Amino acid sequence: MYYMIYSEDVENSLPLRKQARPAHLERLQLLKQQGRLLAAGPLPAVDSGDAPEAGFTGSLVIAEFSSLEDAQSWADADPYIAAGVYARSTVKPYKVVLP
Repeated sequence: MYYMIYSEDVENSLPLRKQARPAHLERLQLLKQQGRLLAAGPLPAVDSGDAPEAGFTGSLVIAEFSSLEDAQSWADADPYIAAGVYARSTVKPYKVVLP
């Protein structure tokens, strides 16, 4: 089943994000290689082309896991958690309807 992992950043997280980004992306690439990643990306703080400089408010990952507990464990082990980027993460089942 797919699960949505919605993570919210702490204030002024951009410097922390930059440091932990390679390890964070490596985990996402592994999910992609396994054919389990539906979508992933950051949530820009502003809706313009200046998003990288303005920072981000969080991230969204939609990926396939064997259970809610497995998805939660994966989310809890994110390098952004260890680096202090995320204030909290919410994991919920997700049903793909479209496209």
